[in-house]
Amino acid sequence: MNNNNSRRSIFLPLLLAVSVIFGILIGIYLPRQSDNPQNPGKKSKNDKLNIILNIIESNYVDTVNRDELVEAAIPSILKKLDPHSVYIPSKDLIRVNEPLQGNFEGIGISFNMLTDTILVISTIPGGPAEKTGLLAGDKILYVNDSLVAGKGISDEKVMGMLKGPRGTVVRVKILRRGHNELLPFSITRDKIPIYSIDVAYMINDNIGFIRINNFAMTTFDEFMKGLEELKSKGMTKLIIDLRGNSGGIMEAAIQIANQFLKKGELIVYTKGRTQPRNEARATGKGEFETGDLAVLIDEWSASASEILAGAIQDNDRGTIIGRRSFGKGLVQEPVQFTDGSGIRLTIARYYTPTGRSIQKPYKKGFEDYYDDLNTRFDRHEYENSDSIRFVDSLKFTTPGGKTVYGGGGIMPDKFIPVDTTDISPYFMKVSPFIYPFALKYTEMHRETLKKYTESGEIEKYLDKQGLLYQFIDYASKNGIKADQKGLSISGMVIHTQLKSYVARNILDNKGFYPIREKIDTTLLYAIDFLEK
Repeated sequence: MNNNNSRRSIFLPLLLAVSVIFGILIGIYLPRQSDNPQNPGKKSKNDKLNIILNIIESNYVDTVNRDELVEAAIPSILKKLDPHSVYIPSKDLIRVNEPLQGNFEGIGISFNMLTDTILVISTIPGGPAEKTGLLAGDKILYVNDSLVAGKGISDEKVMGMLKGPRGTVVRVKILRRGHNELLPFSITRDKIPIYSIDVAYMINDNIGFIRINNFAMTTFDEFMKGLEELKSKGMTKLIIDLRGNSGGIMEAAIQIANQFLKKGELIVYTKGRTQPRNEARATGKGEFETGDLAVLIDEWSASASEILAGAIQDNDRGTIIGRRSFGKGLVQEPVQFTDGSGIRLTIARYYTPTGRSIQKPYKKGFEDYYDDLNTRFDRHEYENSDSIRFVDSLKFTTPGGKTVYGGGGIMPDKFIPVDTTDISPYFMKVSPFIYPFALKYTEMHRETLKKYTESGEIEKYLDKQGLLYQFIDYASKNGIKADQKGLSISGMVIHTQLKSYVARNILDNKGFYPIREKIDTTLLYAIDFLEK
């Protein structure tokens, strides 16, 4: 396997997966839902759609369902507009809105599948499952008297069984270590928070780190809690990680940007054909207006992430580090219909403080639009910033004299290529087994591991357990022979991933990220940059 093929096999599946979800989840303007569509009585002079539907109903050779025809027609209409104006059927609208609202209704557990069994990784503090008595390490064998173990049930189906309206009851039977019989629990579903701040922790004595996974209604409050906690621990420099953050609610990004900018500085403005220019400016009441700041982005950072990064970059407030962002500068407004369905309609474009629209072109079609990430890969943009094509007419200048570009995402101030130096053919073969092994290891040693409350403590313990050698033996039993050359290239990465996953299984993200940072080249660069 050559190096280029290795890299392609790493990134292409992720790129394709991202292209499917972007159009639905990113770029919501306001978390508003109207009871009726805008201008519901407005019709074209001929009203061709209704005429055609009436003709079909009256004359078509077979019986037709008018509602099904309408459901099929709406997405086709929206596809003639832009990649981010979308129709969401009623059966999907609640699920799509959950990440933006910051909560869902269910029992409150994090789970994974271990040898075809639902394993409880953790219970959400204060949630129904924890209150009822479920514990990390419990294995759910029955849900509502239906056997779920050994049935090959998908994660999505499990979530469908455990989630449900607030106040309803789900019955589970669990297998718990140390108990010979199954333990029954009746859990009353309730609202469960979805956290958009993955982690906030001190990297060293003065540098804090906050990772934001999306922008929801609760994001600003979560962010401020993390910011205040880090400041209380002596933070004077901050790294915000927006990598992989596909966006969400615009207002949350504006509120966070306000914490770093001086009074009157422009954060973002929007305008559209029927939408007048609408500006958002800093209030001068930010909690971190002067400390050193770095923002991490990559090709999956989009929409609200780009608003925050653009505000920091265009005001010369901090340093943007990573790779060129997605390039989504369209603003959607949600409209909900009486049947529970809805649309996200693009009503405006947003512009960064220097006046640039970072929306990438989509006139060649939506397939080409989403394939742009693969195109970047093919022309080696993830390895070399010189491969990026800029148009001089889209050149802008910040107040500090820095050149920035529009028309295709946020270009970082400091470009960090994808690091493939530690990727070997052996790593590619064993990588699917890394997390399953970490999960099994956690279950075998849970009683010992749960004694540790800090990521560093777990890592010190694991460093003495020969974890890498145990994994090599495990991979060998699964048909992948040890490869000394591959281990010399990738051994440290494999070992670090193993430790980080075990720590996450015990301490959630506060266990995962402090260990993972040791192989995160972009974060390591940011730390070094802020320390100079």
